[in-house]
Amino acid sequence: MNDPNKALLQILQPGGLKNKLFTPTSRYYNIETLTLETEDERTIVYLNRRLSPLPDNFTVIREHFVTQDERLDNITARYLGDPEQFWRICDANAALNPAEITELGRNLLITQPEGLAGSNNV
Repeated sequence: MNDPNKALLQILQPGGLKNKLFTPTSRYYNIETLTLETEDERTIVYLNRRLSPLPDNFTVIREHFVTQDERLDNITARYLGDPEQFWRICDANAALNPAEITELGRNLLITQPEGLAGSNNV
């Protein structure tokens, strides 16, 4: 194939490099890529919409009471070992805005990854 853009598009299609575009720890890991053909014959590759999972899909392993000046990345690092996994705490607590989740006095659910069963240590 001589056209590198077409080669890239083929790779990005479902079944191509679907799970290699993002690391397994990314919230976008299992999201498929789609394409849009514009009227001027450009092809735009984009990610399909990611819907937030239902909180019922998570197994709670503990709770965290938010104290003054706590940051979500620090809370995430403490419980999940990686500050970039903040989105897991957001998903488990049905929070679309990460800033709202660290309001003073809020009780956060710390959970297993979605769909992973485990003991409930609350």
